[in-house]
Amino acid sequence: MPDYKAPLREIKFVMDELLDMPSHYASLPAYAEVATPDMVDAIISEGAKFCEQELAPLNRVGDLEGCTRHDDGSVTTPTGFKEAYAKYVEGGWPSLAHEEEHGGQGLPESLGIVMSEMVGSSNWSWGMYPGLSHGAMNTIELHGTPEQKETYLTKLVSGEWTGTMCLTESHCGSDLGILKTKAEPNADGSYAITGSKIFISAGEHDMAGNIVHIVLARLPGAPEGTKGISLFIVPKFLPNADGTPGERNSLICGSIEHKMGIHGNATCVMNFDGAKGWLIGPENKGLNCMFTFMNTARIGTALQGSTAAEASFQGALAYAKDRLAMRSLTGPKAPEKAADPIIVHPDVRRMLLTQKAFAEGGRALVYLTAQQNDIVKKGESEEARKAADELLGFLTPIAKAFLTEAGSEAANLGMQVFGGHGFIAEWGMEQIVRDTRISTIYEGTTGIQALDLLGRKVLMTQGASLRNFTKQIHKFCQAEEGNAELAPMVAALTEVNKEWGDLTMKIGMSAMKNRDEVGAASVDYLMYSGYAVLGFLWARMAKIAQDALANGTSEEEFYKAKLTTARFYFARILPRTKAHAATMVAGADTLMDLAEEHFAF
Repeated sequence: MPDYKAPLREIKFVMDELLDMPSHYASLPAYAEVATPDMVDAIISEGAKFCEQELAPLNRVGDLEGCTRHDDGSVTTPTGFKEAYAKYVEGGWPSLAHEEEHGGQGLPESLGIVMSEMVGSSNWSWGMYPGLSHGAMNTIELHGTPEQKETYLTKLVSGEWTGTMCLTESHCGSDLGILKTKAEPNADGSYAITGSKIFISAGEHDMAGNIVHIVLARLPGAPEGTKGISLFIVPKFLPNADGTPGERNSLICGSIEHKMGIHGNATCVMNFDGAKGWLIGPENKGLNCMFTFMNTARIGTALQGSTAAEASFQGALAYAKDRLAMRSLTGPKAPEKAADPIIVHPDVRRMLLTQKAFAEGGRALVYLTAQQNDIVKKGESEEARKAADELLGFLTPIAKAFLTEAGSEAANLGMQVFGGHGFIAEWGMEQIVRDTRISTIYEGTTGIQALDLLGRKVLMTQGASLRNFTKQIHKFCQAEEGNAELAPMVAALTEVNKEWGDLTMKIGMSAMKNRDEVGAASVDYLMYSGYAVLGFLWARMAKIAQDALANGTSEEEFYKAKLTTARFYFARILPRTKAHAATMVAGADTLMDLAEEHFAF
């Protein structure tokens, strides 16, 4: 099993040098006094110890043991999971980035995401238990009544209770407009929730005193489709007047899904049989409220892509330095040994550098979205909050879909570096492949995110959201026009940036004649966008590294590695945009002309 080591220097590079988080925190009054450099360093350092020492050793345990459902519907988590969660709560980690009025520590979301990254890289299955709670907290905080916040939010923030999101039903996945779960009014103002939900991560477990389900259901006489969905808080145990868990609610885990990966997390079928719940937000506006949860979860899922790349890269790099096979084509590099370490071979370097480029570029993108979220929540001016919200909305589908696709690729490359050993479970590399494969599916598949990006975020804004971002790239490229060392990167980025807008216009014109053109182009468009965004971030990182080397630094090797990885990205990864550019404008007819009956053989 790969030994996880928190990449603290890489984390600090993105936070301090790329995104200038110290200045960012100082500019937001809510965080200026609490998110000081010393405090941030202490939190990250302690978080790293917890993840390395407590969570990483349980990663393999969770995969082997899985979760156990008992006859009464209760679920036992793998050995050590419950104890690790108790230490997590004792350390105050659940409350890190939540409001002080609800028992939180009032620290920035962008600091919380760093902890989430380390948790995810060390043990993704375990991290899903507290991870789902963040979305429940955000939803109740934004849409709940004062009483709901007092009853549920305080317990979620402390970590005493955990939360879930209950959307999917067996007959509908992303199409929530056809869900069937019902909510009948009770005389006391509560509702009786009846129906079954599937794929409920952390739906039942033994780690916390109560589980707060956030459930989508229909009221009597509600409009058809998505306009008739309401949102409800449905706890496993009904809270007593003093806030302690009381009577068991009428809900049960019907089964645990048999899954490809993330075995350590209880992914449940949850059956609600007249369970008591309380409306959160307005009637028939549940989907609007749930998007608070879903957007939180999408950024969390984007993080899974970069954490998979990081974890797999760490395992593959250690193995490549140790494994001996063949001699270098340019002569022996370890003549005293029977063969050379495989890291000397160009194709192994290709795989490792691809993992490295995705892990470090993905971290930069996820942290950038978290930084925008800070401004949305605590920005001083309406103008700043609006601009950050628009940028966050544009980047979210790219981060979620592109980074999970890239993370899945990186995980497979890590397994490939090991050769036949990668296929053997004891090395832990195939577990990363299995665990991360779901990330391209849940919280909206790559195709769903692509439609959101191209259809809603770009075309429905007449390209405004795209232009707001490409202007940033244009300004960077203009500023670096005379930079001889970065000239190849700047030229390539300038070309992609212009083509991005041209392709958008071309697809938009085609879509005016045939709306299928949007669906036909969307995934290629999203992947193109992802490569472009990471190209921009890698160019910025290269500039920082160049300046550090020019000014003299004691970390010369670190910054040289940054420059070399950036050059690799522009030479071998960014050119993938050319294929996506060609296929996204190939036309819907290449997909739709084959009659359905001719698909059969």
